[in-house]
Amino acid sequence: MPPIRANSVLPARREPVTLHTADGLSLVGELALPPDRDPVATLVCLHPLPTHGGMMDSHVIRKAAFRLPALAGIAVLRFNTRGTRSQQGTSEGAFDNAVGERYDVAAAIEYAEFHESPRLPRVWVLGWSFGTDLALMYGLDPAVEGAVLLSPPLRFSGPEQLAAWAESGKALTALVPEHDDYLRPAQARERFAAVPQAEVVGVDGAKHLWVGDAEKVLDLVVQRVAPEVDVPLPRQWDGPMETADTSAYAG
Repeated sequence: MPPIRANSVLPARREPVTLHTADGLSLVGELALPPDRDPVATLVCLHPLPTHGGMMDSHVIRKAAFRLPALAGIAVLRFNTRGTRSQQGTSEGAFDNAVGERYDVAAAIEYAEFHESPRLPRVWVLGWSFGTDLALMYGLDPAVEGAVLLSPPLRFSGPEQLAAWAESGKALTALVPEHDDYLRPAQARERFAAVPQAEVVGVDGAKHLWVGDAEKVLDLVVQRVAPEVDVPLPRQWDGPMETADTSAYAG
């Protein structure tokens, strides 16, 4: 069977979406659904720092959207936060240092919660770098089952957010690269000790940007949000498969 490569796009029901924030902005997004069944779980993806190239097409997030609907039956909602540009378009507004972005996160969670055809079950927030701060600060919503954090720097979020997650009892997993630029596994375990239910997973050999480790990351994410799905996920695909134009992507 042909291998699944970095720019492989597996079948899904994909639809562009526009998220509307409570402060009047329209955000560019996409929902990817399993091609032939209802989803078993839902990821709301929060991308890395847009001032440093983060966007809804940052490689781990786009690979989640390209693969997980077909391989794991997971719905993937990704979007550009305010002022962020990607190949899909530019969201209205301007980067607001994790302040106004609270409305962006709320709009995405609300979209997932009230999507009707099909219903989007078991909503999880998946944050990466800056997106982990947004997840910790604004992802603790009644509609959310838990959060998975990729390379959390704990830059904008603080002890009060960790205390709130601890009190909630909701699932929280931090996937921390061995060679992260900001927070490495030993430090992460100290910081997340404030959340008794938090799981800190050190990933050997990995770096902050997860280059070369996307498959490992997706397996770890699926284990948390849809434990009934077998991992590792297939690395080959015997069926329709497109190739994305990734020339415009950074990473």
